[in-house]
Amino acid sequence: MSVTDYDAELDASGLFCPEPVMMLHTGINAVEPGQVLRVVATDPSTTRDIPRFCQFLGHELISHAEQGEQFVYLIRRGE
Repeated sequence: MSVTDYDAELDASGLFCPEPVMMLHTGINAVEPGQVLRVVATDPSTTRDIPRFCQFLGHELISHAEQGEQFVYLIRRGE
């Protein structure tokens, strides 16, 4: 999957824990099961929180990359 293959984007830049994950709850529900949400964040705690969010709620973390001071995630919504 290329970094441009996603259905919606959530920009949580400038927000700190727990706000990015709280927004992710809403953002993941805005896409259909099987669709991909791209999340951009600047809080380093998302490197721990977002993978756990996906694991506990049954979503697939497709990729995670650091781009400068941003953390970029591609998440496929589970059923």
